[in-house]
Amino acid sequence: MIEIRFHGRGGQGAVTSAELLAHAAISEGKFGQAFPSFGPERRGAPVMAYARISEKRILLREAVYEPNVVIVLDGALLNIVDVESGLVEGGTVVVNSPHTPAELRKKHGLKGRLAVVDATKIAMEILKRPITNTTMLGAFIKATGAVEMQSMEAPLNDRFGAIAARNFEVMKRAYKETKVEEG
Repeated sequence: MIEIRFHGRGGQGAVTSAELLAHAAISEGKFGQAFPSFGPERRGAPVMAYARISEKRILLREAVYEPNVVIVLDGALLNIVDVESGLVEGGTVVVNSPHTPAELRKKHGLKGRLAVVDATKIAMEILKRPITNTTMLGAFIKATGAVEMQSMEAPLNDRFGAIAARNFEVMKRAYKETKVEEG
């Protein structure tokens, strides 16, 4: 089973990302689960969401405490949240940042496998909005191969309708531009 924790800010789409990922896994015949971490969040405040992907039925119904993958939708959160907390050995951190993996490691002491993409830049160029949730899913797919890119198309269409094609475009571009570096 792959356990994923999303770190974002309220309104950035962390919960939506988790749901889209679970739907993609289910479309591949896998088991998928997604849910938010509820609390006193407000727009702009740090939030978390979780997803699980498995070849077997998922019986857990709790937060992800030891993620295999952490997805950081807003790189500024690295300054205020320990995103590697509980990350399993050999785990992957996928970060939205204009900085290189080496720069992020030096500044934030990140130790795990690192995948970095400037998702905000891609989102602004294609979506004309700094919403990075679907962009970061492209980076996640590049870093993990947990689902196929094509499996994201139907969930995007269901969720976004007329703007699904642009969201799929940002995903594909992020996949191409993500830099993955071992810890």
